[in-house]
Amino acid sequence: MAESPGEARDAAVRRLAERPDDPLAALVRAEATRRLGDAGAALRLVEAALALHADHAPLELERARCHVALGDEARARKRLEALLKRREDFAPGWKALADLRQRAGEEEGAAEAARRHAEATIGSPELARAAELLRRGRLGHAEHALRQYVKDHPTDVSGIRLLADVALRLGVLEDARHLLERCLELAPDFNLARHDYANVLLKQQQYEAAGRELERLIADEPENPSHRVLQALLHVRTGRLEEACELYADILARHPRQAKVQLSYGHALKTVGRREDAVAAYRAAVSAQPTLGEAYWSLANLKTVRFDGADIEAMQTALEDESISAHDRFHLQFALGKALEDARRYDDAFEAYAAGNALRRETVQYDPDRIEAETDALMAFFSREFFAEREGWGDPRPDPIFIVGMPRSGSTLQEQILASHSQVDGTFELPDIISMARRLSGKRRPGDRSAYPEILGSLTREEAAALGAEYLERTRIHRGGAPFFIDKMPNNFMHIGLIKLILPNATIIDARRHPMACGFSNFKQLFARGQNFTYSLEEIGRYYVNYVRLMAFWDEVLPGGVLRVIYEDVVADIETQVRRTLAHAGLAFEPQCVEFYSTDRAVRTASSEQVRQPIYATGLEQWRNFEPHLSPLATALRPVLEGDLRWDE
Repeated sequence: MAESPGEARDAAVRRLAERPDDPLAALVRAEATRRLGDAGAALRLVEAALALHADHAPLELERARCHVALGDEARARKRLEALLKRREDFAPGWKALADLRQRAGEEEGAAEAARRHAEATIGSPELARAAELLRRGRLGHAEHALRQYVKDHPTDVSGIRLLADVALRLGVLEDARHLLERCLELAPDFNLARHDYANVLLKQQQYEAAGRELERLIADEPENPSHRVLQALLHVRTGRLEEACELYADILARHPRQAKVQLSYGHALKTVGRREDAVAAYRAAVSAQPTLGEAYWSLANLKTVRFDGADIEAMQTALEDESISAHDRFHLQFALGKALEDARRYDDAFEAYAAGNALRRETVQYDPDRIEAETDALMAFFSREFFAEREGWGDPRPDPIFIVGMPRSGSTLQEQILASHSQVDGTFELPDIISMARRLSGKRRPGDRSAYPEILGSLTREEAAALGAEYLERTRIHRGGAPFFIDKMPNNFMHIGLIKLILPNATIIDARRHPMACGFSNFKQLFARGQNFTYSLEEIGRYYVNYVRLMAFWDEVLPGGVLRVIYEDVVADIETQVRRTLAHAGLAFEPQCVEFYSTDRAVRTASSEQVRQPIYATGLEQWRNFEPHLSPLATALRPVLEGDLRWDE
């Protein structure tokens, strides 16, 4: 067929003249016609054949391939998904669907289809059972079965890759990496495993190694867009945003109706400040996949886009579709809440926000008691004496400026002000301190006992300095040429003790906002990852109180070590607060820091568009529109609103 499609077509035509009802001959004729370059004619042939042979899986697969050849991969995916609901054992269909999803940048969906393909083709009953457990999300049982299988079959790369997939899902990245390295030792040309390996390296922030793997994959499979999509993500993670935008644009020029790629392109465009282009990309994603909730939420999350009546109706219609995923559903609810809030339909907006939060809360793991216990452990361990005994430890370089606090507290504004200074590089919410704390804890899984912070007491002077140097080296990839740089990971407030031990001359700024305003702003914000406390009003309140409690402790054991900047004070008198902040960081005043909105730089957080405008006071009291619904938040916040633990001190 591949070498002589013309001959194959002619033979099929002769066969159909003898047996018009032969589905195999009809299939060969359609496939050969497509291979000869006439996908439109092939589609008409296959649809005519399906009228005679309904539910013929190979014909259905050929119809999907015709759609791909005609440039409509979204329709091809829908055809295959419908087919595979009826024929779960049809292995070629799962392979085709995995390829399409990977080309669209749908990594999770592609992995699921690949697992189903493996399940349908696996000869080993043990591996088939493990793949089924994995498909059903029973990770513990799947891990147990796969470990035994890999022990019994140590050179079976399919089994090793499935076990790596379990480790990746469980967040045990080091195990996943080692397993995939073993896969590639046994089968260097196993490109699906190599793609997974590059993805794990990217998640581990081993950017140079991930880049090398992707270069090899692209050289070997230059027409596979999934490798280039992952390469674009690598560019995003390393701050090469313009290159990422160019790469996404090139992929979309070849595969225009890829909703997830359009979405990623929009994110990159938003980060570099190309707002109108970002809106166009998000709208293109909606056009390609009208139920893609994340595209609607991305438009809402720009904070400057106003949805019209047609948008509201489209979101409500999508929510009526019972087949959409929970992921799409909660994104749609958050976006609908923003649209209704802008329309001043506050009760309806709160209902949408509440529905989105309830759905999202079901998908995340968060234990407020554990967070409070971890805070208690920090307060029991650290003391003034601890730091006095270790004075002069750590790496003495003053390069980092940490901005900590609650999300949605004005931290991005503080970053934009500081990054407008000629001596300061803005970066992103860097995960390196949290990663270091997690490594020091010795925990491999959430239920394991943590050695942190007690392990810090056993560090030597040299080890503390080495950790500081490691942080500075790991973050170098995000910096420009300025002597100082910003790390605005808000959750670093939990690790101020670690920061001051390993980087004693670092600047730390606590960005703080009124508890009710900050709390409700978190409730209506859907975060891409992390911040799992934000999907319940009560849990937001408890987290805020815990944050204020810990910051008061740091003030006690590290007097003068943290500068508190109240968002409402910045709005009231920006120049005074800018001068105060710069002085704390040891920086001379520069006027452009007051005119921060003119600074041209990449901003990744939810406030990216807001910090490109002057400050207005209109948003300070927006939460009052929803006050009748916020009693759980107000009750949880009572210790900082009415008690001795004041939020504004």
